[in-house]
Amino acid sequence: MTTRTASCRCGHLTATVNGDPVRVSVCHCLNCKKRSGSAFAVQARWPSAQVKTEGQSRTFVMVADSGNSATFHFCSDCGSDVYYVNNGKFDDLIAIPVGAFQDPWFATPAYSVWEERKHAWVEISGEGVTHSF
Repeated sequence: MTTRTASCRCGHLTATVNGDPVRVSVCHCLNCKKRSGSAFAVQARWPSAQVKTEGQSRTFVMVADSGNSATFHFCSDCGSDVYYVNNGKFDDLIAIPVGAFQDPWFATPAYSVWEERKHAWVEISGEGVTHSF
């Protein structure tokens, strides 16, 4: 079974996952853009039983464009988001920004969501990618 570790920039908060993610998605909603500091965000999700977190985190609850809320866990030292849990849909899964992993090349998105908010110059392509507006 593959083990991967995601961490904040200073290394004080980590999330170690076992196995492959059950969902990898690109999100173009305004919240994810702000969270990632980019034109979109890429995150992978695992069942909570396959994730071990270590270190002190602070939390922030945000209501998304969908109306659902999520609890974001970030490092109290450097401020990096390391993981989050959607409160409602996907609440049994822990989402981790792919860029937080030491080896972010493992994940290939299968979903591109909130594409009505996608920048015109962005194209998410690949075999089997589901696009939703």
